[in-house]
Amino acid sequence: MGFTSIWTVLLLILLTELRVLCQDHYEDYVTAEEALPDTYTYTFDVYECAKECFCPPSYPFAMYCDHRKLKTIPDVPGHVRHLYVQFNEIEAITAKPFTNATSLRDINLSHNKLQSSLVEREAFTKLQQLIHLHLEHNNLEEVPPSLPKTLQRLHLGFNKISKITGDTIRALSSMTVLDLCSNRLTDAGIRGRALSGMKNLLQINMCSNKLRSMPPDLPASLLQLSVENNSISSIPEGYFRKTPNILSIRVTRNKLKAVPYNVFNLSRLMDLNLGHNQLSKTFLVPQSLEHLYLNHNDYKELNVSLMCPSVNQDHPNMLTYIRIDNNKLRGSVDYYAFSCFPRMRMIFYGEQQKPDEDEPSK
Repeated sequence: MGFTSIWTVLLLILLTELRVLCQDHYEDYVTAEEALPDTYTYTFDVYECAKECFCPPSYPFAMYCDHRKLKTIPDVPGHVRHLYVQFNEIEAITAKPFTNATSLRDINLSHNKLQSSLVEREAFTKLQQLIHLHLEHNNLEEVPPSLPKTLQRLHLGFNKISKITGDTIRALSSMTVLDLCSNRLTDAGIRGRALSGMKNLLQINMCSNKLRSMPPDLPASLLQLSVENNSISSIPEGYFRKTPNILSIRVTRNKLKAVPYNVFNLSRLMDLNLGHNQLSKTFLVPQSLEHLYLNHNDYKELNVSLMCPSVNQDHPNMLTYIRIDNNKLRGSVDYYAFSCFPRMRMIFYGEQQKPDEDEPSK
């Protein structure tokens, strides 16, 4: 045997020993949890999926059952966190599909045919990790009962809801967003201090309902209020006193003819939309306001001195944009506006309404 052959044999022996040593070292540190079977078997055995749906192998915690003409909610496996059942033909919600679904955090049941009479009272009670619930575009006539206290976002737009009661939603203290747009809410339908119990509510949307007055008992935590496209004719003096931190108010497309002079004097208000009303009297613009929409109203003049009674160089007004098109203004905006609002970037004057026939020409 030559010199080269001897070194070849020795090298093979050395590599064999190293391999065995590495195997022994690896086996010492592998735990029962880490010693998993191959990926396909693991996914199939542990992360089952309803036969009507699809669970992506890359993220099996989501179950997609949308756009499948389903009549009922499939049984949800215990590991599923995100359930998508929108765009189907489901009319009822029972507790049965959620028997083992204690990990659910999001449910999307929008664009179905849900009916309040077919929603079981205990349907959601076991879902103690549920955060987001989408029920918009259905036939619901009331807010579903027994919603879990963990719920943070509830979307109920485009239903037939005419009332909300304190018994139904007062306990939802974790709620941050409540969307009730495009329903049939009336003043009488908001009962029992329904909203005040939501101590963490940041945004409430009640656009396109049948309200004649501002919703009562708003929680102090509120940051955004949307009541567009109703029939609201007034805002009471001191209405926003209980919501001092509000940032955005939208009351466009209502029947406001006047508002109290100081009603919007809030220290954090940034966005105020009062377009498409019947306003003609000026009100105080708060120092923090950045965007103001007064378009499609009945202003014949814009009294900047009333909007801004004083100028503070150390703490200037923050208004940067104002929209005043489609009013009855005849002259240009007072140049004082740029002194009082030094951060103004644009005054959108636009086209104005034609004078009324009985209004004398100037």
